[in-house]
Amino acid sequence: MDFTFIKKVIPMYAEAALFTFQLALAGILLSFILGLVCALIKYFKIPVFRRIVGAYIELSRNTPLLIQLFFLYFAFPRMGIKLSSVQCAVIGLTFLGGSYMEETFRSALESVSKIQVESAQCIGLTSRQVTQYVILPQAISVSIPGFCANVMFLIKETSVFSAVALADLMYVAKDLIGLYYKTDEALTLLCISYFLLLLPISVIASFAERRLRYAQFGSR
Repeated sequence: MDFTFIKKVIPMYAEAALFTFQLALAGILLSFILGLVCALIKYFKIPVFRRIVGAYIELSRNTPLLIQLFFLYFAFPRMGIKLSSVQCAVIGLTFLGGSYMEETFRSALESVSKIQVESAQCIGLTSRQVTQYVILPQAISVSIPGFCANVMFLIKETSVFSAVALADLMYVAKDLIGLYYKTDEALTLLCISYFLLLLPISVIASFAERRLRYAQFGSR
């Protein structure tokens, strides 16, 4: 293991890790919004839109992110739609993440018992108020573990961004291997970089899951 080489390239990995995190953050925030909207559409069984959401989820979950990125990066320009590498990465991650977020949020919404909804309606709350004050608060708390798992999944999926010429962590590792043939060093730093990105989220997810379990136990 060439530690001199490792020390030399650490700044490159730090810069790539920051860039990867920024792309992942943008995609996760947008997929959160998209997933929540789609979950509400399916939960309330809104005509027409429900079928569109269903088709989107099947397409998104049954195609790899790499294929989606290739379609955005290579096929769209042939149709007159030119997107930058960054735009392709964020759109692709949002497209994939939105479907997983939808499944998490929809199952959380359905976990709220109907008797609570009916009780809220009996005391005169409107549909909007029932959603805002009864359904959403409980659904969000239930969805936290699944949401954190999806966040970790999406960050790991950023490893394919190098396929559309983005200087992310994987791109830097492959570039260094090709230039210096330092495979062990480059891959070790790659693993450490992803570990450092994902570890805080894993700790937060475990903490949130424990708090949720205690809250559910205390409410009984």
